[in-house]
Amino acid sequence: MIPETLRNELSEHCAHYPSRQVGLIYVLQKLQEHYGGWLPDEAIRQAADIVGVPEPEVEGVATFYNWFFREPVGKTIIACCDSISCYLCGCEAVIDRLKNRLGIEIGQTTPDGQFTLLPVVCLGNCDRAPSILVGDTLYERVTPEMVDEILARHSREAKEGRP
Repeated sequence: MIPETLRNELSEHCAHYPSRQVGLIYVLQKLQEHYGGWLPDEAIRQAADIVGVPEPEVEGVATFYNWFFREPVGKTIIACCDSISCYLCGCEAVIDRLKNRLGIEIGQTTPDGQFTLLPVVCLGNCDRAPSILVGDTLYERVTPEMVDEILARHSREAKEGRP
């Protein structure tokens, strides 16, 4: 269950729209934050109740968008662009280095729950390929040699309590 204060905030937010369902994306974002980065079944039920739409409709939205997660993910998402531009500029070697250093495959989360490695079709940074998005930080012209420092930086920040 979510705290009554959060429920009230979400309901109030939706009340500002001509149709409450316009606020569904916002509600899902806030519920995902509340549940630690993912949307369990309970969150889908709560969103449906707050917005006033059937659960299957909420499920459809939650599974349509790449940045809503229906299963637990790590504290930090590493999104690796594998579009044609990044591919031609060496993203495979970067992804291989990430998989090796993290000890996981694409779509998996490290045993400590810190990182989840995901593919993404495009980060909109094609002229500076290959690119990866780590949390909210975009890295461009990434080489395999840069991976260790990028991971070290984000591990350090996590230990210091920074997002």
